[in-house]
Amino acid sequence: MHIFFFYWLIAVNLIGIIVTIHDKRAAIRNAWRVPERTLFLFCILGGCPGVYLTMRIIHHKTLHKRFMIGIPLIFAAQLVICFVLWHFLLSY
Repeated sequence: MHIFFFYWLIAVNLIGIIVTIHDKRAAIRNAWRVPERTLFLFCILGGCPGVYLTMRIIHHKTLHKRFMIGIPLIFAAQLVICFVLWHFLLSY
């Protein structure tokens, strides 16, 4: 079960990175863009680190407060939930 979770996080982060880079390239070419909700979906599914770091590195959506504040908040909430679940499961 733990190994599945690890592979899931790797996959969703890699896909999130690819989608973020694709959206940046589309923005430069004035082509079809990835919907913002798709980027947030990858974050909710566990891809916050990959999406956020890619956005910072390639300077994509860094002026959008909803991304620069929202993604770290989602990640923080996920960390709290994981810690609480981990603590709860180990206490029984």
